[in-house]
Amino acid sequence: MPHLPSLLAVAAHPDDEVLAFGGVLAQHAAAGARTAVVTATWASGTHRAVELADAVRILGAGEPRLLGYADHRVPDSSTGPRLCDAPLDRVVGDIVRHIRSFQPEIVITHDAYGGLTGHPDHLQTHRAVVLAVGAAGLEHLYPQAGAPCQPAVLYAATHPHSAVADLGPLLTRVNKSVLSVPDQLVDVAVDVRPWLDTKMAAIIAHRSQVERERPLPGILARLPEPERNQIIGTEYFTRIHARPAPGRATRVCCESAGHSHSLMAATSTVAS
Repeated sequence: MPHLPSLLAVAAHPDDEVLAFGGVLAQHAAAGARTAVVTATWASGTHRAVELADAVRILGAGEPRLLGYADHRVPDSSTGPRLCDAPLDRVVGDIVRHIRSFQPEIVITHDAYGGLTGHPDHLQTHRAVVLAVGAAGLEHLYPQAGAPCQPAVLYAATHPHSAVADLGPLLTRVNKSVLSVPDQLVDVAVDVRPWLDTKMAAIIAHRSQVERERPLPGILARLPEPERNQIIGTEYFTRIHARPAPGRATRVCCESAGHSHSLMAATSTVAS
């Protein structure tokens, strides 16, 4: 497998990291690339943080990086403020700190809809990550968060209209929204079928969610394998930020000469 660029995933909740981009994380880790996961909600020591640690290790992304905000719908998930109630500037600063510490070439997060279901925490995470990727390379923004470092590209995990025929009815059956985008807005479709065993093992690691019927891990765990693999075998991304033009003062994190930073060219097999 060719060298793949370092990858930092920023997700709202434990289990979002695997549901939205677990295959790409496993793909990068299998190729020897540095990978890491930042999770905005749930505090260290809670049962979902423990499950997250298991899932992240299965994906090869090391130890969890928890921002420690409370889940919008589970106030006791942290003693801190709910993510949506915290000052946006504070959340952005937290994410900038992790970008500068990890120095990823690629950052991935939720799309502007907040994924298929439009969860408020997904929306807030998207907003904060977009701002953080722009700020990370600017030395006078968040100077306390470390030396400036500009990721090469930001991608948002999304779902095209054409890909929700199987999953959509399963979500509407449990009163969840289905917020997909026109197919032409998808820049990359990543075939993650070679890593489905790893991805599914990471989904199962979120035991408290698998045990319930309404969360997506529980829905997926109860499906026949062929139907489940059809749903989770491709991950879709929209490019929403690219590095500044060459010659700018801001350096690019971990840049390799001649290295492509396109997920399509450097990190994916495009699904047919």
